[in-house]
Amino acid sequence: MGAEPTTVEPEVENRTALAPQWKVLLLDDDKTTFEFVIWLLRTLFHKSMDEAIELTWEIHESGAALVAVANFERAELYAEQVRSLARAQGFPLTAEIEPA
Repeated sequence: MGAEPTTVEPEVENRTALAPQWKVLLLDDDKTTFEFVIWLLRTLFHKSMDEAIELTWEIHESGAALVAVANFERAELYAEQVRSLARAQGFPLTAEIEPA
């Protein structure tokens, strides 16, 4: 009887592909109130009061601020929620998304 053949297991590299991330930016306008932006940041994006105030000033002074990073579907949903919540209050506030 001969020797049994040896089995060699191929090396398999396990990699988890992560979904590309997208930035959610709130854009400044001349009509939306600071109070509404702060409320939105605290409610929708779960920011602390201090962070919401800082971001609101950044939006006002710079024209935009990064408020979240998420996968594409969630970023799109955030942008739509910003628009619909703002329109319901009569504000033109908008958000845009871009690749992170």
